[in-house]
Order: sequence, then structure tokens, then C-alpha cells
Amino acid sequence: MEAAINEVQTYGEWLSPEDEPLREARRLSEEFSADPIGPGGGAALRLLASLVNARTVVEIGSGCGVSGIWLLRGMHPQGVLTSVDVEPENQRLAKIAYTDAGFAAGRTRMISGRALDVLPRLTDAAYDLVFCDAVRREYPDYLAAAQRLLRPGGVVVFDDALRPCTDPADALGVETTARLIAEDESLIPLLLPIGDGLLIAQKHRG
Repeated sequence: MEAAINEVQTYGEWLSPEDEPLREARRLSEEFSADPIGPGGGAALRLLASLVNARTVVEIGSGCGVSGIWLLRGMHPQGVLTSVDVEPENQRLAKIAYTDAGFAAGRTRMISGRALDVLPRLTDAAYDLVFCDAVRREYPDYLAAAQRLLRPGGVVVFDDALRPCTDPADALGVETTARLIAEDESLIPLLLPIGDGLLIAQKHRG
């Protein structure tokens, strides 16, 4: 089973290869232990951003720019990515990655701090997509914030939904988030077995 999963992941990465800006951002993220989204998950982010014609996106956890590049490549050409990260060095490297990928400085807004301190300051119903790739035990709180931040039809995405958790609190955070999404009739759920798993929910349009 594991061999089959690895084969599918390899094929997915071949289908959506990373170019030099992404490879360099990934190299730095691994060097600084930022644990970015994988290539298959990144390709899914780009597609989701394109499908909702995203002009406003929030990401929690910058991955030194890896996820941001994928998102920006799927967003509307004038779209703005708001990136929240508790590590200033990760954000500094992300800014370099965005520049290397050819994005103007005005396409990104970097906010340093804990997500649970930053998210309450963002505007209600003003975002098309929220991507969460940070502290898994906080995923239920990110979900609650995303439901406030997203416009009708907007999408929230959680990375590492299938990744084994060494910390029981992280495991509970992922399980609780999945249950909350499944039980909420205002959300349309989906679990994609891509990379370490993407848990996705769309907010009903009306």
C-alpha cells in the first residue's frame, strides 16, 4: 500500500514539476525546518485558487514562500496574498522567494505573529481562500476564523490532514476539525489524499 501511495505521489509531482524559484524556496524551507506543502499539494492549491478566481487569500504558515508561490500562480493577476507567520525569518525568505518568482511586492502582505492573534484583526467575509499549514492543534480555531473571513463560495484548506501526529493534541486538532466540517451543513467537505492530505471545505454560496 505504501509503495502504491509513493508511486502516485511521484506521478503527481511529475505532472506538476517545480521550477527554480520553487525548488530554491523549498531548499531554504527545509534548511530552516519550515516544513512546506509538497509539490502535489501545491499544485492543488494553485488549482483551487484559480477555480475560485481568488483575489484575496490568507495563508497561515508561509513555508518560506513555497505555498505562497503556488497560490499566487493560481490567483487573479491583481490578487493579494496575506501571509501570516510567527517566524520573521521565514517571512524574510518568503519575500525573497516571491521576488525570485516574479511577483511584485504589492501582491503580498506579510503579517508577523501568532495566527490566533492576527486572524481576529482581518475583515469579515473579505477572503476567497484560507490556507492553513501551521499548528495542527489550533486547526479548529483556524476553521472558526475561516468561516468568518470567507465570502460565500470561499474555500478553506488544511494541510497535513493525513500526516501521522506524534503529539496527541495535534491529532485531536485534526480529528476535531474534520468532524466539525463534516457536521456543518454550511460547508461542503472534501479530503484529498495528496501529499500529506488536504482537508478542504467550501462555504455555501447562499
